[in-house]
Amino acid sequence: MGAKKSVYVIGHKNPDTDSVCSAISYAYLKNELNERDGGDFQYIPTRNGHVNEETQYVLKHFGVKSPLYVTDIRPQVSDIEIRKTEGIPSDLSLKKAWDIMRAAHIVSLPILEDEELAGIITIGDIAYSDMDVYDNMILSKASTSFKNIVETIDGEMIVGDIDGCFDEGHVLIAAANPDMMEGYIEPMDMVILGNRYESQLCAIEMDAQCIVVCMGATVSKTIRKLAKERGCRVIVSPYDTYTVARLINHSMPVRYFMTKENLITFRTTDYVDDIQEIMAKRRFRDFPITDLQGKYIGMISRRNLLDLERKKLILVDHNEKTQAVDGFEEADILEIIDHHRLGNIETNTPLFFRNQPVGCTSTIIAQMYMENDVTIPPHIAGLMCSAILSDTLMFRSPTCTAVDRLIAEKLASIADIEIESYAKAMFDAGSNLRAKSAKEIFYQDFKKFNDNKINFGVGQISAMNKEELSSCKEKLFPYMQEVKESYGLDMLFFMLTDILSESTELLMLGDLCKEVIEKAFPVTVSDNCVELPGVVSRKKQLIPAILSQLP
Repeated sequence: MGAKKSVYVIGHKNPDTDSVCSAISYAYLKNELNERDGGDFQYIPTRNGHVNEETQYVLKHFGVKSPLYVTDIRPQVSDIEIRKTEGIPSDLSLKKAWDIMRAAHIVSLPILEDEELAGIITIGDIAYSDMDVYDNMILSKASTSFKNIVETIDGEMIVGDIDGCFDEGHVLIAAANPDMMEGYIEPMDMVILGNRYESQLCAIEMDAQCIVVCMGATVSKTIRKLAKERGCRVIVSPYDTYTVARLINHSMPVRYFMTKENLITFRTTDYVDDIQEIMAKRRFRDFPITDLQGKYIGMISRRNLLDLERKKLILVDHNEKTQAVDGFEEADILEIIDHHRLGNIETNTPLFFRNQPVGCTSTIIAQMYMENDVTIPPHIAGLMCSAILSDTLMFRSPTCTAVDRLIAEKLASIADIEIESYAKAMFDAGSNLRAKSAKEIFYQDFKKFNDNKINFGVGQISAMNKEELSSCKEKLFPYMQEVKESYGLDMLFFMLTDILSESTELLMLGDLCKEVIEKAFPVTVSDNCVELPGVVSRKKQLIPAILSQLP
């Protein structure tokens, strides 16, 4: 059975408790159903932003790890089928590298040192090495190992140690008589010769460091003894002199010919969009892939991009483009589970979409556990109950329904928590506002919206202490100006919601804000803020009111 395909279950940007807990709970449910049905998917809970302090409290209380952090879901190199081409050591011979490439029908090989990429050798590099004219010191310049030499010419080292390298001297062919040989053989040379005793003797006496005897000729005991005494290696090859002379350059190590400067490599985390342009400009057949530690993984080619498999997504707690993870357009969205208004996400294929007018996405997911007869573990029950308490402001929000309350009470029983005391502790953990920066407060729960080409954003924070909420105003206003400019928003609102008094102080920036809010509510805006009694829900009370006043 092959590896299971990953499906990422993810909430909206700047996730709140419902977004995070829904992702974890729904991924757990889908994995249970997948196991029951023998499916080939693995569902991974994911988040698209920092986990706020309220959610951190919930996760810690129930001993659950924070979901995988993802900021961009575009296809990555890891989504491509990476060819697991084995790397070769840098001292391997050109001949051996050529044999490997021919057998595997590939045109390039990675060269590794301690599992890290040191260079690339291609069939073209080997062809150039064969066609270029080198002097007779090329073998020693390349510091060619005797092991490579013996292997390349199918020889046998009958005298001397096969370990070590030929790193000094020329390579000569003894085609002349011994008298002439004395004039051109120098100490440390390698001499290719035949079965003539006199030539072998001359080469050894001229202090050659190695002689290569061709045609499988027998080497006399006298020559062997003298070679051993003078420290001269003796290799016997079955090939004739011409063949040995032609093949011996193929024994050079690949490190001498590999490309090692300005290598074009990609990491598994690189986005395909980013590498496509580079691959188009650099007309290489293959590109090496490394992991984040620089360790070699494999190779890809432009052809591999044709078989690219898009990431698979399930969206929970949102269905708006502006709230979705970056790159979602290039993913396959399989499902959406949500409790908000219908947004503007378009998909390439039909999908499972479940949207209910309840106070929390986790309420819907809990229903799906019951509908599918899947047992809810205590820690999952605790997460879903926490999400409902958070989203409904402990049942005080007008978004809260009888179904939310009923399911929350059932989940609390499974998780063994007392709702009133647990909710207070959870809200207290998330409302330590004096110690937080403006950025931390603002992005605890912030969403962007678009209607009739008007872009606006609404953030919200809830607490059980009105004084603590009021202390945030001086921090928030300057930071809101930065946010408005960076996102190019026409209007920006921030809700400071007092859970106990069930009211909101609304901060705002933007030319349209005052007119929109004063038309939507019977209030007067002063100094970019206004008190909204009875307004605690962004989804059900504030957003519809704003949208109703937009042209």
